[in-house]
Amino acid sequence: MSKKLNASFQTTLHVYDHCLCFAAQRAARALARRFDEALSPIGLTSGQFSLLTSLNRPDPPSMSSIAALLVMDRTTLTANLKPLEQRGWVEIAVDPADRRVRRLILTAAGRRVLQAALPIWQQVHGDIDRAMTVSDGRSLRRGLRALA
Repeated sequence: MSKKLNASFQTTLHVYDHCLCFAAQRAARALARRFDEALSPIGLTSGQFSLLTSLNRPDPPSMSSIAALLVMDRTTLTANLKPLEQRGWVEIAVDPADRRVRRLILTAAGRRVLQAALPIWQQVHGDIDRAMTVSDGRSLRRGLRALA
């Protein structure tokens, strides 16, 4: 049985030191900021890079499959797609086999911006990997995948 915590400053310190959610949120914001800054010269955010990468497939994925992959609800995905669609990087099309399904198409312009982003991602990712031991990086990725 767990010890009952009270709302003292010591409890705050305990939560700060032990809470996986807090640690993951802080790390996610720090990583996103780092990638956002690096990708900003080509007009991308880290979230947009992830979204474009998720669309880079031989066949256009459905909106539902991308929402599931990115652990995002469809409303949030739609909001995130709008600026990419306005820039001509993504098209949303009705699936001819099932008119209820929307397919997300990475356009030629979207592929070009993704291609321009990849060396930036590779550099930043390499810097982060070098700051961690190989086993730390592998363990972290394995643990994060287990949660999603």
